[in-house]
Amino acid sequence: MQRRLVLFDLDNTLVDRRRTLSNWAAEFTARHGLEDEEQVHALDMVAERAYPSTFDAIRTRYRLPMSTEELWRAYCTDIAALVSCPVEVLDGMDELRAVGWRVGVATNGAVDIQRAKLRATGIAERVDGVFVSEEADARKPQTRHFALAAARCGTELGDGGWMVGDNAVNDISGGRSAGLSTIWIANDRSWPLDNPGPDHTVPHARAAIDLLLLRSVGNTRTMT
Repeated sequence: MQRRLVLFDLDNTLVDRRRTLSNWAAEFTARHGLEDEEQVHALDMVAERAYPSTFDAIRTRYRLPMSTEELWRAYCTDIAALVSCPVEVLDGMDELRAVGWRVGVATNGAVDIQRAKLRATGIAERVDGVFVSEEADARKPQTRHFALAAARCGTELGDGGWMVGDNAVNDISGGRSAGLSTIWIANDRSWPLDNPGPDHTVPHARAAIDLLLLRSVGNTRTMT
């Protein structure tokens, strides 16, 4: 059986990072006795990227008594408790693998938090491989990121495949530059760039999975 490759972005593709972070910010400010308006500031500080250094800044801003490492570990634990992946998406990844797909996750971010989310949601046990940018200092949209993710799945970019994600630059433009076909998770948005759009646009990850399953049955020659 030919093993086709599909790589999924994690945040706001397989999991709703925005909602998870919003819930975390509310819990964080309540736990530390901060004013309600600080929820927005706390959220802003982790929204773009969250690393241990982020919590050094948070510790300084709020004059918290615990160490940066303690804050970071608490954050990883809290996010893992709050994050979820829709059951239909988890089932869909099982369905893809059952019909011959290599399924992987290609995500930017810190290893600690991304791996915690993958374990907590059940995604980790439903994929063939995962690559997190911090592991080798290779961030999307760099082609090296996609090559390393493909390798984790036992394939290589020269074999072709698909990238599914919500970020127009990191996932779609980056995936295209790496030689992958692309599916954009629109999340109620219009395509924001002037350059060519994705091969397909869908509203959510399950729709992307259904598209791949349909194409794998209807025209396997296009899915190399």
